[in-house]
Amino acid sequence: MKLLHQPFSNEWVQFLEQHSLFYRNLKIEERQLFNERILFFLSEKRIEGIDTSLDDSTRLLVAASAIIPTFAFPYFEYPDVEEVLIYPNSFDEKFQTARYTGVHENITGMVGNRFMNKTVILSKPDLLAGFDGTKNKNNVGVHEFVHLIDKIDGAVDGVPEFLLDNAYVLPWLQAIKEEMLKIERGRSDINPYALTNNAEFLAVVSEYFFNSPHEFHQKHPELYQYMVSIFHQNIDEKS
Repeated sequence: MKLLHQPFSNEWVQFLEQHSLFYRNLKIEERQLFNERILFFLSEKRIEGIDTSLDDSTRLLVAASAIIPTFAFPYFEYPDVEEVLIYPNSFDEKFQTARYTGVHENITGMVGNRFMNKTVILSKPDLLAGFDGTKNKNNVGVHEFVHLIDKIDGAVDGVPEFLLDNAYVLPWLQAIKEEMLKIERGRSDINPYALTNNAEFLAVVSEYFFNSPHEFHQKHPELYQYMVSIFHQNIDEKS
């Protein structure tokens, strides 16, 4: 709480304007709320680098990743997160980043469990790549925080009952099934990683929705409306 009333520096504003399309499209009063929530997040959660240095810009992007999908819910605080660990690059299931024979470093982000409970792990270069200021479909920070939102009801299953009205659950599951078929047949531009399971589908399309809302709306109007219902944000109207 102590950071809530400190000034949000002009340098931070300029950085977010340059690197986040979502932030750039906010109205002045919305930016003020976003800034306050950034400060609150930074005061409540530990962000630490593992074998990599951190600066304000990296911490800002971690906080922005958390705030973007919950922007319509100003009092949401991620109760299941205590710390965010930033790795120097992608990693494997054993959290190894060094290149050993047989090690496949294909994980760019992870929500911890068991001994890593209440921890989010992000690859630094992939976090930065998701905030290059352009309309792209990838944002590992948003991806992992959407998993945490999905987890609030007790199951990471692609159905965030915390946000999604019960009447939409079955139609949403049907929409997932139909889009997965399109992806399998090469008739969709959604990242094939969405085929992993329903939880990954939700996280992948959320990346697309927040990073390139107009393109997502144009190419996937039905899915776009589900995203609006889930996150209570019609962001194409602002872009």
